[in-house]
Amino acid sequence: MRILVIGGNGFIGSPLVSELLSSGHEVAVFHRRSDVGLADSGIVQIQGDRNRLSDYEGQLRRFSPDVIVDLILSSGDQARQLVETAREIARRVVAISSMDVYRAWGVMLEVEAGPLDPLPLTEDSPLRTTRRLYPPETVKMLQNTFTWLDDHYDKIAVEDAIRGDPAVPWTILRLPMVYGPGDPLHRFFPLLKRITDGRSSILHSEDLAGWRGPRGYVENVAHAIALVATSDRVAGRIYNICEEPSLPELAWQTRIAKQMNWTGKFLVLPRGQTPKHLLQPGNAAQHVVVNSERIRTELGYEELVEIDEAIRRTIAWEQRNPPSTVNPQRFDYSAEDAAIANLP
Repeated sequence: MRILVIGGNGFIGSPLVSELLSSGHEVAVFHRRSDVGLADSGIVQIQGDRNRLSDYEGQLRRFSPDVIVDLILSSGDQARQLVETAREIARRVVAISSMDVYRAWGVMLEVEAGPLDPLPLTEDSPLRTTRRLYPPETVKMLQNTFTWLDDHYDKIAVEDAIRGDPAVPWTILRLPMVYGPGDPLHRFFPLLKRITDGRSSILHSEDLAGWRGPRGYVENVAHAIALVATSDRVAGRIYNICEEPSLPELAWQTRIAKQMNWTGKFLVLPRGQTPKHLLQPGNAAQHVVVNSERIRTELGYEELVEIDEAIRRTIAWEQRNPPSTVNPQRFDYSAEDAAIANLP
C-alpha cells in the first residue's frame, strides 16, 4: 500500500513509519521542517504547512496514497482541509483523536457538570458537551511543546468534520496518554528526578494516588495505528487504544520505581496536607478507565512490547534525554520535607 503520514517524523510517527516500511509499504511523510533523519530511508518527503494542505495537492497526488494517516489534527478547520484534500487523492483517511473527547474526561477536568460517568468507557460512551476543554492560556502553553496545535483545539470538532463527508471513508482512533522514548511531555521525569536526587520518600495526594487513567506505550500505539491503516475492513469504525488493566497512579509509579531499584517509600497524604506543588486540579473521583476490546477483537491487536519492557525503555531514554528546562517549583523539597515532618 501507499500510505501518507501527516506528522510522520514525530513521537508516534517515527515508530509508525518504521513499522510500515518494515512491512513492505510505500510511505510518504508530510512534515513542516527539513529532517535529515529521513534521508536515504526510502521515504518520500513532502515538506509543507498542514494548515495549507490544499497548496500541496499536486505533490500529494503524485504520491497517490491509498490511505492518509493524520497524526496531528487539532481542530475542525484542519480536519475539513484534510477531508477536502483526501477526497481528490486518497481512498481512506485515518484520523488520530484523543480520549479527551469523552464526557468523563470533561468531568475529571471539571468542565462538565453532573454525575460521574460509569466505567469502563467504550467507543459508544457519551462525549463532552462542553467544547472548550482547556482555557486559552493552557493551549498556548501546550503549543510550546506541540507546535502543530492551533488555537481552536477540539478533538470533537475533528471527529465531526472527519465523519461529515460521506465521500471519504474514515477510521478514527482515540489515543490514551502515550509514554515512551521521545515523549515530548517527559511523563516519567518528575518521578525519576526525585529518585535520582536521593529522595527517601515520595509524596502523593490521596485522590491522585488512586486515580486511574488510560496509558499506552508509543510503539504499541504505533502498531495499532499501523494495523488500522493497512486493514481493508475498518471504514466507519472508531477504536480506543490503551493498555489494560488501567493501573492507579500510585501502582504505576511503584512499578517504575521498582525498575530503578529504589529503596524508598511512597507516602499518601490527605489532599489538605499535600504540598500545593504536588496537587492536580480537577475531580479525581472521575476515573477514566477505557475498554479497548473492539480493536483487539476486530483486528487482533496485541501489544508488541509488554509493560515492564516498555517502562525499562522509557526510563533509559529519559535518563539520556532529560528536559532542556526544569521548573524548580515542581521540586520544592523543603515543602515536601515539612509535610513529612508533620505526619503523625
